[in-house]
Amino acid sequence: MQKRQFIPFSEVKDKKAIVVDSTHANGFMLSHWKGAPTPDAVQDDTSAAIVLNAMRQQLPELDLPYVTANHFDIDGFVGVWALLNPELALENEELLRQMALIGDFRELDLNHPLAGEALKLVCWLNAKERELFYKPFEADEMEEKEAAQCVQKFRYFLREFGRVLQDPDWEKGAWEDEVASVLLGYRDMYKPDTKITRLPEIGLIIIETPHPLHYYALFSRTQGFDMVLACYQGNKYELEYKYTTWVDITSRPTLPRLSMAPLATRLNELETSGRRWTYDAITETGPLLRLDGDKLTRSETYANPTEREIYTSSIPVEQLKEEVVQYYQQAYQGIQPKYNWTWKEVKELNR
Repeated sequence: MQKRQFIPFSEVKDKKAIVVDSTHANGFMLSHWKGAPTPDAVQDDTSAAIVLNAMRQQLPELDLPYVTANHFDIDGFVGVWALLNPELALENEELLRQMALIGDFRELDLNHPLAGEALKLVCWLNAKERELFYKPFEADEMEEKEAAQCVQKFRYFLREFGRVLQDPDWEKGAWEDEVASVLLGYRDMYKPDTKITRLPEIGLIIIETPHPLHYYALFSRTQGFDMVLACYQGNKYELEYKYTTWVDITSRPTLPRLSMAPLATRLNELETSGRRWTYDAITETGPLLRLDGDKLTRSETYANPTEREIYTSSIPVEQLKEEVVQYYQQAYQGIQPKYNWTWKEVKELNR
């Protein structure tokens, strides 16, 4: 098998490459993006898992000299790194799969024996990304966009990751603060003052907890659900579609994303705080419905709830929950969960 090398996404038009967690006509695509022509035999929930499946099955298409991706995130990075370090990747396969799940879906499950190590590695990547480069989605605000900017991140982490993988504790100084924050939040999710309500028929989980938590903690109990309504003390709320419905997952069928606009309109009729309920387009990676959300950048929307101000609403929590549940129960009437919703189908439903 020939040795592969990473190339910037801009070069794939001239060099046929394995394209990870992205799409390009001149590539062999290993991606969970909606509509990506990933072979059925290797489909999985994360792009990294798809890559590892392809490596296990030794697909002949892997015999390409180049690997690329059009953005840097943990799932995509793990997939790219695995293709460049196949033996090490397969030795650490389950750990890498956990990293991708935590990084992309934010679903930390500490019952998994490797989740703790995966969390350290994910938080090391997060910390170094912030320290040395720029936060996720900050390239939106820059002249040079993500596909070009992310090359510097890939080059650094492709060089350094193997060393840290051997013993994450060597880099404890980088990851310990975020890991501590996650673990404190994870514990909070199991305290008596955290209440969880599951409504599987609309894919919604309601989490009532005193204060905002790190996403890896907040979403740790949301496996199997695609919408999260977080209700914090002081009538502070955020409703979010998880990334699980921006991509195609194979582990379970999902409901399609439905516009938050009518719900925002209804909440604004009730709101007397002087603030406005705003919503993101359903094509955003993790659309948020919240008060004054239009003042957030994409980077702030992606960041942890602990890193942004969440405003007090005049709507009492029981009424807010009732409005959200009622809206989606009506909106999803007659729609059944299925696999592989296309963006075309989702947009048709939202006309």
